[in-house]
Amino acid sequence: MGFEELLEQVGGFGPFQLRNVALLALPRVLLPLHFLLPIFLAAVPAHRCALPGAPANFSHQDVWLEAHLPREPDGTLSSCLRFAYPQALPNTTLGEERQSRGELEDEPATVPCSQGWEYDHSEFSSTIATEWDLVCEQKGLNRAASTFFFAGVLVGAVAFGYLSDRFGRRRLLLVAYVSTLVLGLASAASVSYVMFAITRTLTGSALAGFTIIVMPLELEWLDVEHRTVAGVLSSTFWTGGVMLLALVGYLIRDWRWLLLAVTLPCAPGILSLWWVPESARWLLTQGHVKEAHRYLLHCARLNGRPVCEDSFSQEAVSKVAAGERVVRRPSYLDLFRTPRLRHISLCCVVVWFGVNFSYYGLSLDVSGLGLNVYQTQLLFGAVELPSKLLVYLSVRYAGRRLTQAGTLLGTALAFGTRLLVSSELYPTVLRQTGMGLTALVGRLGGSLAPLAALLDGVWLSLPKLTYGGIALLAAGTALLLPETRQAQLPETIQDVERKSAPTSLQEEEMPMKQVQN
Repeated sequence: MGFEELLEQVGGFGPFQLRNVALLALPRVLLPLHFLLPIFLAAVPAHRCALPGAPANFSHQDVWLEAHLPREPDGTLSSCLRFAYPQALPNTTLGEERQSRGELEDEPATVPCSQGWEYDHSEFSSTIATEWDLVCEQKGLNRAASTFFFAGVLVGAVAFGYLSDRFGRRRLLLVAYVSTLVLGLASAASVSYVMFAITRTLTGSALAGFTIIVMPLELEWLDVEHRTVAGVLSSTFWTGGVMLLALVGYLIRDWRWLLLAVTLPCAPGILSLWWVPESARWLLTQGHVKEAHRYLLHCARLNGRPVCEDSFSQEAVSKVAAGERVVRRPSYLDLFRTPRLRHISLCCVVVWFGVNFSYYGLSLDVSGLGLNVYQTQLLFGAVELPSKLLVYLSVRYAGRRLTQAGTLLGTALAFGTRLLVSSELYPTVLRQTGMGLTALVGRLGGSLAPLAALLDGVWLSLPKLTYGGIALLAAGTALLLPETRQAQLPETIQDVERKSAPTSLQEEEMPMKQVQN
């Protein structure tokens, strides 16, 4: 008897699993609140050079500004330069004064904004751009804040992927919650850009735990038939977070209070872990039979499943554990030691890079629709809701592989399938390690996406073409992944090789390296 048979006895989908999905909804909502936060946190409002000495009640302010600020090629007043000397205005004596100095016919000299900037606060009362003047020559630092954050997620994915396979999903989820809460509060209290960049980078590392622990922890308690429903349902919580961000951003216009608002929900999240179960699959692979037996009995009680004491005794569970237990600690090298697992890992990292690079590149630049930033963000989240229904139907009837490839052709849909697909491809003994690797490369894509937006200085359409080209590459790669529809979750590396390998390879007796304690 294997774990799937144990799960069938206690119920593979019922009140226990639904409660688990509900308890793990919070981190899925928090992720977009933080990942897409730069849309509001780092927004750059309209600005111009600070010009001391402007008359307080000057009735012709536009004309006065035109005398002090040069115009851009599109006809707007410059945001980053001012005239070294005020320019001549029609019907004033200033022109005569300039002419007497012999400056009227010369090309007007311009200088940077040496005395700072004045910002339009009609939409945002405060952002990091207005707090530390991250505009003009310093605008790269504004974009870099997002890059630092995703670089932190990248590092955190490696750490949480390995540690959660080593020490358990639930324990590391607690670490992620506490770290996010503490570091988020520190970010909101930042007194300099350097402090903000460091604390946001570390916050990204903490949030990485949510990205790679939550979905596997849900799937490892679900039977084959209901994994698709739960996986797509969980992805709708992300969509809810995207839409919630529009509301929170609209109500809170100061970046410090906004950061506090999206961080404080971690406190009830920490309390909710009291009811979140550890993965029984993982416990059995580690030989923790007594604890796994306790969770399985609790699952059976909540699901209203009577279990036979003889067939479901601790000794019976021990026999299952003997078949599941591994003999060496997992490592990232195990993802590349065998041919099929190596093939899966290489394909998954390309897919995750493509999804993150395209998704965050487009998400963090929500402009050009003729709407304000709040309406655009709300619309961006709302269009994902029908897409999740489409993903569910496609995954159920067309399969994971074709859905992953097809949705990458329309990157707005891709986000809902990659977590489900990747979680189903890796074996239990390496599931978190594999998710850590793919998340690492995915966050590399996310960290590069804001910088790719700077390519508009070379050619205006180049960033969008770059996002689309990478998505097409990922779509082609997704077709190379094996299908997992109606397939049991693999428990060991041998399961992956047997289930995914062609018939000729299945008939071979390949020596397989097992994972040891």
